[in-house]
Amino acid sequence: MKKTKILQNVFIGVGLLFALVRPLPAGTRDGVLNLGDMPLGARPPTYTTIDPPGSLFTFPVCINPAGVIAGRYDTFLVAHGFVRARDGIISTFDNPAGASPILPLSISPPGMIAGWYLDASNVFHGFLRTAKGTFSTFDAPGAGTGSGQGTQSLNINPAGVISGGYFDSSSVVHGFILTPDGTFTSFDAPGAGTGPGQGTETGTTDCLNPAGATAGSYIDASNVFHGFVRTPDGTITSFDAPGAGTGPGQGTFPGGINQAGTISGEYIDASSAAHGFVRGANGAITTFDAPGAGTGPGQGTMAGNINAAGVVAGPYIDSNSVLHGYERAKHGALTTFDVPGAGTSPGQGTNPFCNNPAGAITGSYIDSSNVFHGFLRIP
Repeated sequence: MKKTKILQNVFIGVGLLFALVRPLPAGTRDGVLNLGDMPLGARPPTYTTIDPPGSLFTFPVCINPAGVIAGRYDTFLVAHGFVRARDGIISTFDNPAGASPILPLSISPPGMIAGWYLDASNVFHGFLRTAKGTFSTFDAPGAGTGSGQGTQSLNINPAGVISGGYFDSSSVVHGFILTPDGTFTSFDAPGAGTGPGQGTETGTTDCLNPAGATAGSYIDASNVFHGFVRTPDGTITSFDAPGAGTGPGQGTFPGGINQAGTISGEYIDASSAAHGFVRGANGAITTFDAPGAGTGPGQGTMAGNINAAGVVAGPYIDSNSVLHGYERAKHGALTTFDVPGAGTSPGQGTNPFCNNPAGAITGSYIDSSNVFHGFLRIP
C-alpha cells in the first residue's frame, strides 16, 4: 500500500512539471545510451531513455517478459498512459474521464494492462486495456463514490486475474480479486484497522503471481503497516520483517511476489529508515541494505520487484537524499547503478521500479533540472 500511496502523491502533484523537457529525436523512438557500470571485462548494460513526445514527466512502471513497458507521462497539467513496444515505438492512451490522472500499474505477458484513473470528482476507478487497445473500466462492489474513494486495480497476472484494493464509503480500504469472468472476491487481512485510511490492499505491479497468490500490506488500528500473503484458496498469512518499526507509518511493505512464492519488499524501522527484505515461501525472512544507503528518516533501501529468478531491483536513498538503483541476486550479491544523466542533488537520481525475467529493469530518473525521464536498463 505504501508504494501505491507514494505513486498517488507523486502523480497527482504537478509541482515538478514546469521544468523544460529535453528535446527528442524525430519520431516516437527513443535514444540509447551505451554507457556501462559493470566490472572491467563484463558486458556493460545499455540504457535507453524513454520520453513520449511532449512529456514533462515520464514514469515507466511495469515491464513484461517480452520487454513491453507501460507507464504514465504528463504534458502540461494533463496525464496520459503509454505503452512502449520492444522495438521502441510508443503508443499513448488517455483517461476516459478527461484531463484527470491515470496510472497504468501492471502488464501481463500477453500485454494486458491494469491500473486506475480518477474522474472529475476525484473518485478512483479500475481499468483494463487489452494488447489491441480495447479499454474497459470497472468498480468493485462496495467501493465508495466520494472524493478519494473508489477502486484501484494494481496487478494483473498471465491468466488475466486482477488484484487491488477499494476504498469504501467510510474510506476504509479492502483487498479484492477480479477474475476474467467478472467475479469479484473481496478480502480483509485479520487485524486490519477499520478507520479511515486503514485496511487491506495488495502491493502494486508484480504482487500477484501466476498461481494467483497476492501480497500486500494492511494498516492496523494504530496505523502500523504489516505484510500479508493470500494464497489462491483465500488463506491469509500476515508477517512482519525483523526490525520493523511499530509507530504510525512504520512497518512492513511487500513489493512483489514471484512464481516460487518469494516476496520482496521493504520495512521501515523505528527511526523511519527503510531496509529491504526477501521472504521465502517457507516464511523465512532475509533483510538487506544496499551499499551506500542512508540511515536517516526517509532514507535507506526501498521495496523492489522480484522476478522469476529471485532477482530484486529497486531504489535506495543515500545520506544526501539522492536516489540510486540496486539489483540484488537471489543469493544476496548486490550491484548498484545510476542511469547516465541522473541528477545528484537531493530528490534527484535513479528510481528503478520493475524488472522482468530477462533481467531488464525499467523506472525513472530525475535529472539536474528535476525533470523525470523513463529508462530501460538491459543487462
